[in-house]
Amino acid sequence: MKRYGSLFLVSGLVVALDQWTKYLARTHLAFGQFWLPDGLQWLLPYARLTNWFNRGSAFGMFQEGGPFFAALALVVSALIIYYYPHIEEPDWAVRIALGLQMGGALGNMIDRLHLGHVVDFISVGRFPVFNLADSAITLGVGFMLLGWYQQEKRLRAERAAAAASAEETPDA
Repeated sequence: MKRYGSLFLVSGLVVALDQWTKYLARTHLAFGQFWLPDGLQWLLPYARLTNWFNRGSAFGMFQEGGPFFAALALVVSALIIYYYPHIEEPDWAVRIALGLQMGGALGNMIDRLHLGHVVDFISVGRFPVFNLADSAITLGVGFMLLGWYQQEKRLRAERAAAAASAEETPDA
């Protein structure tokens, strides 16, 4: 269970923050209402908070796919839990990535099961409205790419060291 500590910590924080911010959006803003703190009104129309929802996936696609995406979140979470102990210790970026992705998937799944849709509240320009769970999934992809880059860099260094060592060793 110790190997899962960071996974459950990161994913748990994502779920907690995601659900709390969605609760705030639902309870303090009427559906479709926009809000910005005083002094930040100059950000309109580029950034604002709103109470919106999405029954589909990213960017509002597949609007009738809610039950499928809830089930997919469970499958993805199970795969992450299975795969997580196989990640080597130095691959911290991959560990963070999986925690972010699992937390984001579970945060949106909770909405789908509890409300029948995902609450979105962050509106930036003409980009589709999104939430912290969506942001965590996206950041998770970025950390995953960083982790793969670091793995590749480490493997190249190990191969180069092995090749250099083999060249220094005289043939028998």
